[in-house]
Amino acid sequence: MTYMKRILTLALAISLSAGFLCGQETPEWIRKNSISPDGSKIAFSYKGDIFVVPSTGGRALQITTNNAYDSEPMWTSDSKNIVFTSYREKSKDIFITSCEGGTPKRLTFHPGHETLRAVLPDGKIIFSANIQQDVTFDGFPGEAQLYYTDTEGSRPVRITSLPISEISINKKGDILYEDWKGYEDQFRKHHTSAVTRDIWLYRGNSAGGKLSINAEGTFKKLSDYAGEDRNPVFGPDGDTFYYLSERDGKAMNIYRSSISAPEKSVQLTFETRNPVRYLSVADNGTLTYSYNGSLYTLKEGGKSEKVAISVYSDQDERDIERLTLSGGASAIAVSPDQKEVALVIRGDVFVTSADYKTTKRITNTAAQERGVSFSEDGRTIYYAAERDGNWGIWRTSLVNKEDKRFAYATEFKEELFSDKGETCFQPQVSPDGKYVAYLRDRTELVIKPTKGGKTISLLKGVNYSYADGDISFEWSPDSHYLLSTYEAEGRWNNCDIALIDIDTKEVTDLTESGYNDGAFRWALGGKAMVWQSDKDGYRSHGSWGAETDIYIMFFDAKAMTEFFRDKEDDEIAKLMAGEDKKAKKEEKAEKKDSTDKKKPAKLKLDLENRADRTFRLTRFSGRLGDHYLSKDGKKLFYEVRLESSYDLCVRDMKEGNVKVLKKGVMGNIIPSSDESYIYIPSAVGISRMSVSGSEGKTITYSGEYEFKPKAEREYIFDHMWKQVKEKFYDPELHGVDWEYYKENYSQFLPYINNNFDFQELMSEILGELNASHTGARFQYRSGLNMGNLGVLYDEDYEGDGLKIKEVLPDGALSLAYPEIKEGDIIASIDGKEIKAGKDWYQLLTGRAGKKTAIVIKKGGKKEQEIFVEPAFTDYKLMYNRWVKQREAKVKEISGGKVGYVHVEGMNSPSYREVYSKALGKYRTADALVVDTRHNGGGWLHDDLVTFLSGKAYVNYQPRGQYIGTDPYSKWVKPSCVLVCEDNYSDACGFPYAYQSLGIGKLVGTPVAGTMTAVWWETQINGNIVFGIPQVGSWCIKEGHYNENHQVEPDILVYNDPASVLRGEDKQLETAVKEMMKTSEK
Repeated sequence: MTYMKRILTLALAISLSAGFLCGQETPEWIRKNSISPDGSKIAFSYKGDIFVVPSTGGRALQITTNNAYDSEPMWTSDSKNIVFTSYREKSKDIFITSCEGGTPKRLTFHPGHETLRAVLPDGKIIFSANIQQDVTFDGFPGEAQLYYTDTEGSRPVRITSLPISEISINKKGDILYEDWKGYEDQFRKHHTSAVTRDIWLYRGNSAGGKLSINAEGTFKKLSDYAGEDRNPVFGPDGDTFYYLSERDGKAMNIYRSSISAPEKSVQLTFETRNPVRYLSVADNGTLTYSYNGSLYTLKEGGKSEKVAISVYSDQDERDIERLTLSGGASAIAVSPDQKEVALVIRGDVFVTSADYKTTKRITNTAAQERGVSFSEDGRTIYYAAERDGNWGIWRTSLVNKEDKRFAYATEFKEELFSDKGETCFQPQVSPDGKYVAYLRDRTELVIKPTKGGKTISLLKGVNYSYADGDISFEWSPDSHYLLSTYEAEGRWNNCDIALIDIDTKEVTDLTESGYNDGAFRWALGGKAMVWQSDKDGYRSHGSWGAETDIYIMFFDAKAMTEFFRDKEDDEIAKLMAGEDKKAKKEEKAEKKDSTDKKKPAKLKLDLENRADRTFRLTRFSGRLGDHYLSKDGKKLFYEVRLESSYDLCVRDMKEGNVKVLKKGVMGNIIPSSDESYIYIPSAVGISRMSVSGSEGKTITYSGEYEFKPKAEREYIFDHMWKQVKEKFYDPELHGVDWEYYKENYSQFLPYINNNFDFQELMSEILGELNASHTGARFQYRSGLNMGNLGVLYDEDYEGDGLKIKEVLPDGALSLAYPEIKEGDIIASIDGKEIKAGKDWYQLLTGRAGKKTAIVIKKGGKKEQEIFVEPAFTDYKLMYNRWVKQREAKVKEISGGKVGYVHVEGMNSPSYREVYSKALGKYRTADALVVDTRHNGGGWLHDDLVTFLSGKAYVNYQPRGQYIGTDPYSKWVKPSCVLVCEDNYSDACGFPYAYQSLGIGKLVGTPVAGTMTAVWWETQINGNIVFGIPQVGSWCIKEGHYNENHQVEPDILVYNDPASVLRGEDKQLETAVKEMMKTSEK
């Protein structure tokens, strides 16, 4: 008995010790999971590794321990092995391992991203990847296809080119799948529109043992709900299936239906606030799913049971990772004596010596700081910081009087300067040091005394901030005026510049322009203003964007006269002023006055007739960066794109010549307080240049940065939540309980150690808003590429090599070897033979842009070795092929009477293509089909409706010869617009405008209401972004926002799956026939 007690005590001690050393915890953010076919175990992904736990709960066994992200576990039919995806080879590939652990075996080798979809009893492993579509497939290029491989990693076989999100196959071979109609964030909730997912049943023959979804089978849509129906899985009987749906109008829940009676559905779970995710089923009918971070099981007729799980694993993420930062400053400020430079790097404030590399960290938080400004004496630095969920103006000061430099000081004092609870950023200290100007509530321009006192509001309710930092202002040299962005009375898209007198609070619109004015600066000691405008620049033919120029506006007539004097005028002025000695004496007196600590007299600004004292300083318009006019007005520094980069140029305002000072320069130009030097931050330091041109150097710095990944994720989450609360287009947030969801989702942050899971959590909470243009993105870059040869391969060919089915014009092979044609075989790549059934993608991995040896067999016999340079992508070739196919179909149906144009994006290049083809190639056509399908948006709606709404009012006919019509730059004949579920953003806005204005008919499918402008905000880590839909489009006629209001076509036509696989386009055919009716009139 005593012996047994000792054994139990020892076992308990070992258990406790293991829990202490390895870190026992109850996982709370479990998402992707799969129950074994025998129902005994569940595999799940947690913190980027794969675990297995008994389905009844208990201690989970860690199966993978690689530092890379592992996820999407699925079981083989014998319940002994697990197939999963991993980034351990940089790209997302599929691996297999024992359910007890071991070394995983890699099964796929394409350098793209494979997503695991199913594992079949016969060993087929189904995945989706964007590799290459079928030759006959008529769908839009660029989406993933469905493939299968096996447990040996054989060459993948394409199942279908249809974009499919989820798939389940019963023993009879019936296929259930979740479709993908177009873009929307997969975690968006509660929306009902044409783009939401549906469940389909496919039945067909798999010829030759190949699993295939093709046009020979039958397709039946089983779901009838207007919202999301997703993740179908067959039950054990092969007739019943389970799926996830929001059809109860509350949350994503589990439903049961059958392929024999799909019209009948039974709800099995009844969650109301959070969604059920990632459904799987065992052969005994046990369901597993993820709900709000935990795993659950559900048996038919029973209640859901939470699976109690404990995991033992080492923490492989450090609390603090020390980095050395030597570039990438987002903001800088130069101290008054030019001995130090304050900068913001990766969200923290540093100060570096201007002469040495010594760099001192001023702030040390996982939160974010923005913008820096020195006090007049250089002993205080002001900056914006987001602390405790709120932006404020903070300042850090030197404490010890004997300390003269931040870089060498040891003690600082930090304090909140702006009023507590206010959202404030962009501090600028006035030149006399008495005030700090900053933005309050993002748009209100205020000033506050540096020594304390009440905040004074100068400009409120005028500007709108689309992205943080897009509103500018600048102090005058005498500290009595501010220049500011001015968007009063709807000037959002064509800003003016305002002058604000801080003494009287009088606001004057200086530019009063219908063009876009900005990037302003005071010049000539406050006697003028320089700024940029697109008034005279070449404009984008469609959409926004234009070349700009630099202008000057004089507030003093004498200063204008002196500015434009030539050398002879300068000499005459000297003679008129007296002898040189007298001039020097006056100059000395002037210098003495400039050092006087008294506040300079208030500038007298002559604002009358200022338009007549406005001049263009640049000779040619261009794509400009920042600019700066020297204090004496003799030199204009500006950044401009000349060839492949932005370069720093200087124009001698007397001589008129321009020269390049430094290539590859793009950043804010910061003048020193005495305007003798300019400073420009770059990726590798800070460029310092003398305005006189006598010297230049690069200031290098080395900031010791403490990266706190966990704390940073917590900050980003809180930042996102607050940004949405303050910037979402609807102040009511679509009625969402935003406070609840913050509390709910934030509880999982301690259980996340990677950006893949973090991005998903962010998307889940943002998805609660039921809005377009939101969700989070993790911008993972593998560094790998796939060389593309510009050919389509024959999937039915089973011999050695790759048989060519179609050669794409202007592809890598057709350019290198014009004789290549259909039927030729690629036998080897860089000396390595391509064997039948073997995966060959590795042979072209990393070969894009590199000379590669290819052996071609002509007619299956003669071999020819050629060298090609594979492309990084064949998308543009495939897109051109798709457009040409449509052009050919329209010509065939209409006999050339109807033209066809596709609007690839809502941007200027796409508009130019439409303009060119419509008024060129199809000038003589009687009507025009304008195809906007699969367009992701931009800003082009008004340009297109203007172009298509032309009405002829005069013909030009010298001596009876017709030579033209006005308007000559518009389409004046009938048109119609093709739309589909994959239209997004402004590609929803244009069809709405076209229909609302009665220009013509919309043909195709409904378009989800997504005409809302978004700011995709990049976070301080540089690879997480999230979207805030913040400018809603109010439909005047209907009296509501376009968001979540579907645009219905005038003629409803669906391209069903079978017709698309056959190479048909029913929507296009209908549109052409509709236009033929107008041609016959």
